[in-house]
Amino acid sequence: MFRSRALRLLKLIPLMSGQSNLACKFFHPVIASHGHHCHRSVIYKQRYRTHSCSAGRRAITAGTKVMAEGELPAVLILDIGGTHGVLEDLAALLKKHFQLITMKEFLANKEEMSKKIQSVFVFECRPTINRELLESLPNLKVIGNSGVGVDHLDLKMISSFGVKVTNTPHAVADPTADIGMALMLASARRLVEGCQIAVSPDTRSFAVDWLGVEVTGATLGIIGMGSIGYKVAQRARAFNMRILYHNRNRRRKEEEEAVGAHYCAKMKDLLQQSDFVMLVVNLTPETHKLIGKKELGLMKPTATLINISRGKNVYINSSGYQDFI
Repeated sequence: MFRSRALRLLKLIPLMSGQSNLACKFFHPVIASHGHHCHRSVIYKQRYRTHSCSAGRRAITAGTKVMAEGELPAVLILDIGGTHGVLEDLAALLKKHFQLITMKEFLANKEEMSKKIQSVFVFECRPTINRELLESLPNLKVIGNSGVGVDHLDLKMISSFGVKVTNTPHAVADPTADIGMALMLASARRLVEGCQIAVSPDTRSFAVDWLGVEVTGATLGIIGMGSIGYKVAQRARAFNMRILYHNRNRRRKEEEEAVGAHYCAKMKDLLQQSDFVMLVVNLTPETHKLIGKKELGLMKPTATLINISRGKNVYINSSGYQDFI
């Protein structure tokens, strides 16, 4: 389901033979998204090599050949298939444009492979990007992340090596919004419990009051009205839900009217009124532990919290609750 986010990576790494993205001016010093890639092609006649200079950065000088003529740029991945590897059909697509080098192959022939690798494809947070790996890849230009969140990457450290980071901010917006709605419907209508009861050999009947609560006409509070949050609102409107939202910046009036959303300047107002609260924020120092015991206490006793953000956005330190640190 989330396969599409990785496919977008092909648009993010303009490292095809004979081209370089060094002339592109990224809108952010570290993260460049697929919506802001360079629209011009610059053909270079010289070959390049990189070497370390002050503060760990790499300078580009002419002289040493990084790639043989006609050779595809090399991309480091953890593995193909298996529990944590790149999906096999995705790997087949990547192979049309890149030479894939698995971590096992890299470690077996580090001296030769390290010079070839120009990019690392991080799929499901793997491989781990640390200082040791960066120091071993002298020609690395870009780290492509196959999702939106980059909280598993040390951007400051990566930037110190002169390496860019890309992500795919819109690739999973629709699937994530779908999951959010599915979780809300499942919790409201007790679908997981219903499945367990239905398949149990001990089941003889359902309780009359077992079927849960209405979603239609209920109040949904969305915390974080970015791309995904807005898509959740679009879906919720089809259920005739009353939609509240809290965001750093208020949406334009026409955007609010399009989904029937009402802005809450204070998060507590949203929490107190909502039947369902959906958390849709990035993990940042400001949103770390955004929802805790205090915030849950502001919610209705019958309300449901649905978190489609990072687990670390929720923190409850009382006995009996999971502690996300």
